[in-house]
Amino acid sequence: MNWYSMPEMLQTYLFVGVLLFAIGLFGFFRHRNLIGMLISGELVLAGASLNFMAFNRFVSPDPVAGQAFALFIMGIAAAEAAVVLSIMIGVYRNYRSIETDDLKDLEG
Repeated sequence: MNWYSMPEMLQTYLFVGVLLFAIGLFGFFRHRNLIGMLISGELVLAGASLNFMAFNRFVSPDPVAGQAFALFIMGIAAAEAAVVLSIMIGVYRNYRSIETDDLKDLEG
């Protein structure tokens, strides 16, 4: 195996996708503010999308299936970003902070 054939292996793409997913999941639980959590959620969706595209390229006989899933994930990511940003603006207007520790009175 040489370095030129390395990008053509399924395991390489799956490793990068799982790495993105794991970094996003770790960041989602580690960050204390809402912007960091939003960025980490986007990393999770990017890792899932990369895995769908890798399986589409190397395994699937239908070339449209993985691309359709990736486009669907991109649409969900855009909708998620819009909703979370509007929630963050509302929280900032009421509490003057986007730190999750300051939102303890929302627990009910």
